[in-house]
Amino acid sequence: MKRSLDDHAARFDQAADSYDEDGSPEYRAAAALVIEHAAPEPDDVVLDLGTGTGAIALALADDAGAVIGRDISEGMLEQAREKAAERGLESVTFDEGRFREPNVSGDRSVDVVVSNFAMHHLDDDAKREAIETIADLEPRRFVLGDVMLFGEADPEEPFYSPAVDDPATVGVLADALTDVGFALTAVEPVHEQVGVLVAERSEPTEDERA
Repeated sequence: MKRSLDDHAARFDQAADSYDEDGSPEYRAAAALVIEHAAPEPDDVVLDLGTGTGAIALALADDAGAVIGRDISEGMLEQAREKAAERGLESVTFDEGRFREPNVSGDRSVDVVVSNFAMHHLDDDAKREAIETIADLEPRRFVLGDVMLFGEADPEEPFYSPAVDDPATVGVLADALTDVGFALTAVEPVHEQVGVLVAERSEPTEDERA
């Protein structure tokens, strides 16, 4: 990890007020694909990791039974809570949490996990640990939109700063997902350094249910 979680939290606290105005076209395209592929059912519980100001969590609120937003930046969470309150959404909750400590009650099921433009701040080992933690929640689907490398890394691109970002190759992410039992069902390139991965669990066999 290029910076500590506290450093990242402080950086996003400072950017919270203007964050929604600064998103690149690639960021917005990835977010739209994450929302599309999340496709929650009416009774589903959705967990949005790195929720930021809640754009994806709030977009999924009308279709899901409940949405849980988690982030390390209190400034971003405050923005998300204000938006939820303005819309009168009681099914969406926002609180502190991180990829490897999502702060979800052990007795609460999670059906879909989503994340957009957040995991790339972790190094590859930490990404693998995060994906293992997500798999332990036993969602049927995990949709990841992020800075990820489809080809050679190009630090000159605006959404990849070596000082703060540590994007993985698509291959590294795919291996981490399949190693914990997900099947990669869609790969959506947005740019050579941005994409969306959809990972799903297959239905258990009769022997596994027994």
